[in-house]
Amino acid sequence: MSRTHADTDGGSRTGRGSRSGRGCRRNQRRALRREVAGTIGLLTDEHDFAAMLGYRSFAFDDHRTYLDQMEALLRSRAAEGSHTSVALFDPTEYEVWCGEAGLDPDAVASRARFTAELAATGPTVPYDGRPLADLVPDLVEEAVRQATWEYTTEVLAGLGPCPECGEDLGRLALAHAAELLAAALDTAPAGSLHLVCSVSALPQALFSVLDAQRGEDGEVEIDEGEALEFTAVLALGIATRSPGGLVLRTIAAGRSDQVHGWRLRPEGLEPLTAGEVFDAYCTDVTTGEPIAPESDVDYCAPPDLGAVAPHHPH
Repeated sequence: MSRTHADTDGGSRTGRGSRSGRGCRRNQRRALRREVAGTIGLLTDEHDFAAMLGYRSFAFDDHRTYLDQMEALLRSRAAEGSHTSVALFDPTEYEVWCGEAGLDPDAVASRARFTAELAATGPTVPYDGRPLADLVPDLVEEAVRQATWEYTTEVLAGLGPCPECGEDLGRLALAHAAELLAAALDTAPAGSLHLVCSVSALPQALFSVLDAQRGEDGEVEIDEGEALEFTAVLALGIATRSPGGLVLRTIAAGRSDQVHGWRLRPEGLEPLTAGEVFDAYCTDVTTGEPIAPESDVDYCAPPDLGAVAPHHPH
C-alpha cells in the first residue's frame, strides 16, 4: 500500500511538473516572440490596394477595412512588446520580383518573402503607436528620400572621369556641394533651419528638404542621412548645369522668419536679391501663379558663397 501510495504521489508530482514545464515553455516562447522583430508591407493608397484584388489569396476587398485591420495588428504586436517596422508594399515591384524569383504572386508565402526582402533593402519606419494616418506620411517621405538618393548617386556615378584631368566628376561635385551646404549653414543665424533644394531640368524634377538646428554658439545639429541626400541633389544640379535653387528659412523665437535664396550655377550658388527671393518663395512652382506672402517673414538677400570654389577648375 505504501509503495502504491508512493507511486501515485510520485505520479502526481510528475504530472504537476509536466504541466509546470509546459507552462514554462509557453512563457519562454512568449518572451522569444517579443524579441523577434517583424516587418509589415503596407498598401498605403487605393490604387495599390486595387492592384492586389486580382489575387484570390488576398483576403480583403475594402481598403478602409484593410487599414483598420493592419492598425489593429500593429497595436496587438506592440502590446505584446514586439517591435514591428512598416514598409511600402508596391504591387508592381512585387509582380516583377515574383517573376524574377520564379514564385507564384498569388500566394501568401510569396508576399511574406517579398516583405522580408523589403525589410532588408527598402525604406521602413518603426511602428511607434501612432495612428497609420500619421505614420504613413513619414513612410512615404522615407521612400522618396531613398529613391532620390539612389537616382542621384546613379547619375553622378555615370558622369565618369573628367576628360582633361581624369578626376571622377561625381565625386568632385559631391565634395563641392558638401562645402557649399556647410557654408550656407554657417551663414545662417541661430534658430531652426529649413532648407529646400530644387533641380528642375532633369527627366523629373527633384526636391530635397533638410532640417537643422543652429545654436547660439554656432554649432549645427543635423541628420547625417538627410544631409547626404540633400548634398547629392545639390551636386547633381550643379554637375548637370540644371536650373534650380536653394532656399534657407531660419525660424527663431522673438523675431520674424528670415528667408534667403541662391540660384544654382555650374560654379556653385549665386545669391538672389531680396526681390528675387520674394518672387521665388511667393510663386507656385507648378502653376506659376503668385502665392500670398506670409506675415512675419523677411525675404533677404543672402551672403555670397562664391568663396567656395569648385573642386574642378575646368
